[in-house]
Amino acid sequence: MALTTIGSASEATVRARVERAITGRRSDAGGRVFETALIACLLLSLAVLGLLVYQVLGNGLTVFGDRGADFLDTGLASSPARAGVAQGIIGSFWIAMSVVVLALPLGIGAAIYLEEYAPLNRLTSFIALNIRNLAGVPSIVYGLLGLAIFVEALNGFSGNEGVNRRTLAAAGVTIAVLVLPVVIITTQEAIRAVPVALREGAYGVGATKWEVIRSQVLPYAAPGILTGALLSIARAVGEAAPLIVVGAATGLLGRSPGLSAGSLIDIENLTSRFTALPTIVSTWSKLPDEEFRVNLSAATIITMLVFVLFLNSIAIVLRNRFEKKRSA
Repeated sequence: MALTTIGSASEATVRARVERAITGRRSDAGGRVFETALIACLLLSLAVLGLLVYQVLGNGLTVFGDRGADFLDTGLASSPARAGVAQGIIGSFWIAMSVVVLALPLGIGAAIYLEEYAPLNRLTSFIALNIRNLAGVPSIVYGLLGLAIFVEALNGFSGNEGVNRRTLAAAGVTIAVLVLPVVIITTQEAIRAVPVALREGAYGVGATKWEVIRSQVLPYAAPGILTGALLSIARAVGEAAPLIVVGAATGLLGRSPGLSAGSLIDIENLTSRFTALPTIVSTWSKLPDEEFRVNLSAATIITMLVFVLFLNSIAIVLRNRFEKKRSA
């Protein structure tokens, strides 16, 4: 029946039908409505984002215009004219470094083991399920975990007593634990995306399992792994709730050492009281003084965005480098 129909139709008609079927040039009202709805959602999201960025820049740039770098070089103060975010930048820097030093190596190592070495059984399935569940746990729960273990039980790794146990080291480890499931999941997905033929080709020339992972799997999965690292660092720097629970200062923090290379990398920061940029935004945005609530909060948000973009740019450069090597 099909052959008779095709044979009886003219060649031009058949060609037109085939072209319409291949190129999708058919009436699809439902598809067009769905596409329009997606475009509308995208435009609405961009409009909201643009409005927020415009408002933040409009309020925050006035602070940088009036005070310049002084806003970045001074510490917390009760007067809007003297308040700055130097202590917050130092705290956020060490929190980001905690993620890089702790969460990334542990997360990548755990993902490699689960994907390449661990046998597929009920235990590994149970572990994978719990890792995905942990990725969805509210951040404040991790703050309570850090308060109970890293602050109360381990004294903030400093041996101090009382409020001095609420150190930057305890906060950094808490945030590293918070983003660890995200690092594991994104690394697993990147490893799974490696073509099987790549592994088989390496095994075919006599490579060992570790040589295959080191020379083929990890270089191919590196862009995806770095993307996960980028997302983890961005989330870590933007978290406020767990830091407040662990003990980030929401008031004055004493004398500020200023923002310099020496004060930024001073290892003694890890065993002292701390604050961070998201904590400062959360505190200032609730103060009755309009200068704190509007202008200084916006200026701190701009500082945090630039800080995150700077850290992410490093991961983007590394990711692009690995992608070029992979495509070569």
